[in-house]
Amino acid sequence: MFGYYLDLALRSLKRSPGLTVLMVLAIGFGVAASMTTWSVFRAVSGDPIPWKSSKLFVPQLDIWGPETRKKGGYDHLPDALDYTDAVALMRDHRAKYQSAMYQISPSVVPADAAKHPVHVSGHAVYSEFFPMLDVPFLYGSGWTAQEDHERAHVVVISSKLNRKLFGGANSVGKTIDVEGKDYRVVGVANHWNPQPRFYDLVNSGGFHTDAEDLFMPFQTAIDMGLSNNGNTNCDAIPKEAGFVGLQHSSCVWIAYMAELDSAGAVRSYRDYLKNYMRQQQQSGRFAWPPKTELRDLPQWLSYQHVVPSDTKVSLLVALGLLIVCLVNTAGLLLAKFLRRSGEIGVRRALGAPRAAVYAQFLTEAGIVGLSGGVLGLLLTGLGVASVSWVLPKDIAALARLNVSLLLLTLLVAVVATLLAGLYPTYRASRVQPAWQLKSN
Repeated sequence: MFGYYLDLALRSLKRSPGLTVLMVLAIGFGVAASMTTWSVFRAVSGDPIPWKSSKLFVPQLDIWGPETRKKGGYDHLPDALDYTDAVALMRDHRAKYQSAMYQISPSVVPADAAKHPVHVSGHAVYSEFFPMLDVPFLYGSGWTAQEDHERAHVVVISSKLNRKLFGGANSVGKTIDVEGKDYRVVGVANHWNPQPRFYDLVNSGGFHTDAEDLFMPFQTAIDMGLSNNGNTNCDAIPKEAGFVGLQHSSCVWIAYMAELDSAGAVRSYRDYLKNYMRQQQQSGRFAWPPKTELRDLPQWLSYQHVVPSDTKVSLLVALGLLIVCLVNTAGLLLAKFLRRSGEIGVRRALGAPRAAVYAQFLTEAGIVGLSGGVLGLLLTGLGVASVSWVLPKDIAALARLNVSLLLLTLLVAVVATLLAGLYPTYRASRVQPAWQLKSN
C-alpha cells in the first residue's frame, strides 16, 4: 500500500515542479542553518570528561575580601589561587587526587644542532594530574609523587613533540633540553586535547586547537623560574618584582582541581576549605569572614560561561529560521493540497477513509522532507566548512561532520516536514465529497 501512496505522491510532485522546488529549498536551507549551528553548539557545550566530571571539583577562596571585590566591580570569588594557598592545599592533600597547575611556554632545544629551538606550550602540574584526568599514554607514564617531592627534572611530552624530536620512537628514558637544562622523558601522552580545556579554563579561555606539548613537575618549574604564561589577576601591585615577587604576592594565577569520589568526601573537603580559611583569618592574614566555594566540573563550566554567548544566539536564530521555513512550507502544502479538493472528493465518495487521505498526503510531505534533507546535507557540509568565517578559529575547528550529524539532519528534515504537513493534511481530509461533486 505504501508503494501506491508513494507513486501518487511522486506524480503529484511532478505535476507542480516549481512548488516542489520551493518547498525543498525552504526545508534544505532551514535544516542546514540549524544543523550547522548545532554542530558548533554541540562541540562547545559537550562534557569533556563525562565518566568522572561529577567527581572533579574546583575550589575558590576569598583571599581579597568583599571590599576589594566591590571596588573591582564584581561579586564572585577569585577564580584561581595564589601561590601560598595552592601550595598549602597540595601539602594538606585532602582529596583522592589533586593538582595545582600553571601555564608555561619554555623553549626546547633539539639534539640536532642544525635545528632551531622551538617554543612549546605546556603546564607545570603535580604527579596526580595524570591519573586524576585519565591522561592517555602512548609510552611510559607520569612521574611519581617522590619525583614531585625531589623536584626531579622529568617531563611528559606529547606525541606530536615526540615525533618532532624523536621521529615518533619510544623516547622514555631519553633526555631533552628545556631552557638549557636536561630533562628525562618519563612518558609520551597519546593525542589528548580535551575541549573545552576544562582543567585550566582561567588560563586557556576554554578552547585550543593544538594539544599541549609538555608537562613538568610544578615545583621543578618554580625552581627553574619558568614564569606563568597564562592570566594573572591582582588586588594590589606585588611588593617584589619578577616571578619570585608573583609567588610572594596575593595575585591569583594558579588553577587547581581535586577529585572527590563521594558525597562524604565532598562534605569533608568543604569543611576542610572553611577550616583552612578560618585558620588564615585567625593568623591575621585577613579580617573579613572566611568564604569559600567548591564546584564540580559541570557547575564550573557553566560558572565560567564556557559556551560563547554568540554561539547560543546563532543557534536560536537558526532555529527561528527553520520555523519560518516550516511555516512557509506548511502554507505551500496547504495551497497544493486544497487545489486538489476535487480529486479528494472523488476518492472520499468512492469510499476512501480519512486515514487514506492522511497516508497519501503525509507520504507526499515526507518525500519533500527527505529531498530537503538531502539538500540540507550538502548545505550543512558547506556551512561547517565555512563556519570559521564567522567564529573564532579555535571554536570553528571543533565543528565537524560525522555520521550522527548527517543522520540527525535527515531525521530533522523529515520529521519537521511531516509536522508542517499535519495541518494541510487535516484540512484536506475534511473536504466534503458531496459539495465537491456538486460543484464539479
